[in-house]
Amino acid sequence: MTKIQNTPQIKICGLTKIDEALGCASLGADAIGLVFYPKSPRNVTMQMGREISRTLPPKVTTVGVFVDETFLNIMKIVEFCGLKAVQLHGNESCELVNRLQKEKIIVIKALFANKKPFLADTADYNASAYLVECGKGILPGGNAKTWNWEKASRLKTKCPIILAGGLAPENAVKAVAAGLPDAVDISSGVESSPGRKDLKKADSFIKAILQCSLPEPIRKIF
Repeated sequence: MTKIQNTPQIKICGLTKIDEALGCASLGADAIGLVFYPKSPRNVTMQMGREISRTLPPKVTTVGVFVDETFLNIMKIVEFCGLKAVQLHGNESCELVNRLQKEKIIVIKALFANKKPFLADTADYNASAYLVECGKGILPGGNAKTWNWEKASRLKTKCPIILAGGLAPENAVKAVAAGLPDAVDISSGVESSPGRKDLKKADSFIKAILQCSLPEPIRKIF
């Protein structure tokens, strides 16, 4: 099924295996997320991140996910792994976002419905895009918590919005209709266990998203 300009882009996050990353890419994912956060069950080493990134086709954007990491460490991993984008999933400063923007990479800042930084804090950052999700649970992300996705549609920002939080193949269409996002991000909703992707679930999710058509063209991120 071919994407149209009104269909959200698709990011599948938390890949830890080359074959699963390639599988998600072949199914139609626009971006693959690699988590560089030691406390996460989806954490990958720099070496594995490099191998996955180098194996993916050029059309697929590799996104490094970081939590309260320093600029130097982020850029070290970006350069070593050949990442095209970074996702900041903690309490990073606007100064860090601005500094990363100068490196000519895509900078995604996570905002939350239930903790700081809040959804309303979009004006505080100069990000390329905002990932919005619930913000409940032990980990910064990947807690499979659904929330009021409609809050995403109320965000008035020039930057694209990525919808995350509790997404799954069976609720994908409903989530997009409520949140009207430019992109969607899924991790645990297409897993057989933390860090291991179920390609049948990934296929079902991607096919569901490709059925969605938003009222206006998306603002492309990847």
